[in-house]
Amino acid sequence: MTHTEPIERVDAPYPRVVARERRPRWPGIARAAGELLVTAGLVVLLFVVYELLVTDVIADRQQDRLSQELYEQWDRAGVEPAELTRVEIGDAFGVLRIPRLGEDYARVILEGTSERVLAQGPGHYAGTAMPGEQGNVSLAGHRVGKGSPFLELDLMEAGDPIVVETVDSWFVYRVLGDVATGDLEADPSGIPGRRIVRPTDVEVISPTPDAPETAPATGAYLTLTTCHPEYSARQRLVVHAQLDGPPLSKAQWPDGPAALYER
Repeated sequence: MTHTEPIERVDAPYPRVVARERRPRWPGIARAAGELLVTAGLVVLLFVVYELLVTDVIADRQQDRLSQELYEQWDRAGVEPAELTRVEIGDAFGVLRIPRLGEDYARVILEGTSERVLAQGPGHYAGTAMPGEQGNVSLAGHRVGKGSPFLELDLMEAGDPIVVETVDSWFVYRVLGDVATGDLEADPSGIPGRRIVRPTDVEVISPTPDAPETAPATGAYLTLTTCHPEYSARQRLVVHAQLDGPPLSKAQWPDGPAALYER
């Protein structure tokens, strides 16, 4: 009988485990951070484009609408002499014209200085004088974006006219300073025609600029304020002007005063 050898079991060798080399995580983290930065940069860029371009387009359309509505309202009222009383916040009541900033420069003025108001155009500081009154007609406006009504306010020179149109009258103000020399800080009143101040220097819109808010007015002034420098709200650019003569009736001057055509 043939002897059958038992089957010898041969154990298979254990699989060889090869340790993987651990790659550093920094490249992946850096790549993710870079992608986030690029995305954030695009978001910021789009925001800047919106603030500088889109809001200008929106504000221009709003100004067109406000202008049409205001002139239609004035047409219904006629041009008979009428006292300009206080108006409600957000209401339009006048048109600001500054020949130095362009022969077609005209911005509807609204009551109030909230962001909602200033997004539409120059706003009148509530409680300050109305056009033609003794005191200080004070207006604020954006330097950049939202229509940029006061973008080039730094170009104003001594003696430049600033004209405010109301329902029945034209009021001509002139930037303070020495017209002969062009020195904006040499006005006999002691009030500079143009300057840079801190946002907290609220005396610039007092009834007499720089005097206490409770002090009586010493004349009929107009003050324009905007942010400074451009793209920053760190300071304020301020222009002061004074009323130049009595109001001019729109019935007698339908096309506006001669000051509108000064270049």
